[in-house]
Amino acid sequence: MKIRVKVKPNSRENSVKELENDYFEVKVSVPPEKGKANKRVIELIAKYYKIPKSKVTLISGETYHEKVLNISN
Repeated sequence: MKIRVKVKPNSRENSVKELENDYFEVKVSVPPEKGKANKRVIELIAKYYKIPKSKVTLISGETYHEKVLNISN
């Protein structure tokens, strides 16, 4: 399953909010440098779906606020 994610780095809190079906807003408290924000996004999405982090992969948008993630079964 593919989902789209809008990331807001340097937020006060870490949170996941579903805006539409398969479209999320993820706030992370880490800066967008050296992949820290991407790693935290994957952790939060895995926790949201209650699956291991290894099931969530970044498909596109590594350096952008809009990302596409794949969630494997």
